[in-house]
Amino acid sequence: MRVGLDGYSLAEPRTGVGHYTLELARALASNSPSDHFELISPAPLDPAVLKELDHAGLANLSVTNPKSNSIRRRWWAVGLPLYARQASFDLFHGTNFELPLWASRRNVVTIHDLSVMLYPQTHRSRLVRRARRRLPLAMRLADRIITPTESVRREVCEYLSVEPAKVRAVHSAPRAGFQPLPPAEAARIREQLGVEEEFLLFVGTLEPRKNLPTLVKAFEKILGETSLRPQLVIAGAEGWLMEGFLASLKDRVNSKHVCLTGYLPDAHLCALYSSCRLFIYPSVYEGFGFPPLEAMTCGAPVIASLIEALQETLGSAACFVEPLDPDALAANIVELWKDPAKRQQMSASGQRHALGFSWEATARQTLDVYREMMSLKK
Repeated sequence: MRVGLDGYSLAEPRTGVGHYTLELARALASNSPSDHFELISPAPLDPAVLKELDHAGLANLSVTNPKSNSIRRRWWAVGLPLYARQASFDLFHGTNFELPLWASRRNVVTIHDLSVMLYPQTHRSRLVRRARRRLPLAMRLADRIITPTESVRREVCEYLSVEPAKVRAVHSAPRAGFQPLPPAEAARIREQLGVEEEFLLFVGTLEPRKNLPTLVKAFEKILGETSLRPQLVIAGAEGWLMEGFLASLKDRVNSKHVCLTGYLPDAHLCALYSSCRLFIYPSVYEGFGFPPLEAMTCGAPVIASLIEALQETLGSAACFVEPLDPDALAANIVELWKDPAKRQQMSASGQRHALGFSWEATARQTLDVYREMMSLKK
């Protein structure tokens, strides 16, 4: 079986979709050595990705960058369909919502979430308009659709009018590198980042859906109404539509209490996950939720939003709070901050829960979808 994989998300520093694409590609190639997998991107892949692929040494996983400015400008309509026809793929997997607009024999697409449809105000208007045109088209082009949770599977069926038999929920997983770090090593990295010993942690791209204003309101309440003086660490690249929030943050909270780290490599994230007092994830909508599951893997007690996808991903191992209730969030933070035994119990429970997810399992279930596809006459 010859499988093409959309590698476009790997041309930039990785966030959720990029991590999914790389981890899935490696796990597919490792689990099915008799098949060939090809990551395709019109732009060169990030050097860090290429280094990791080279280190993996998987002979049945390759990278292709078709060379043409015109192909890159019209990648989905012209460049990728032409290349897919030339490459004679048995199957193409669009790992990031998109599929070639023609000439592909069998198509699988991953729909990570429906935030552009359900929470359009959290995205740039141009992206929303494009998604509303292209998502229904992708549903028609796809022979099978993969979602990261049953929650998103139900949404795809309901809001995009897709037959349930066409959609498979396949859980993603934390990356293997996320493991608890020894305290001394975590402290060394924290010192480099200007992070204090006692801190609350959020990790994720800074964008409206992550609901950071609610987290900051809760943090202000803690500083104003209790004797606790934790540091709030916000780790992640600046995304979109956050200029007003970031400007107001400087005026609202004493800068010594807030640390904005920017985008961090996995080693630094691992240090923060391993040593935070609490990990907070107040997102109003998610498709899966990599950061809180990564935090659990490293032993962090997790407080997360009471939303369907996070409840599915995190199970009973997290403390859940209504996403738009800063008072409840503050109360839960204070309660857990003052209860080390409860935090320890949550840490152990979270680590056990995270063991139920693996990229090997994700790859096996994805391969099952591929093999089902191969039985279709095309």
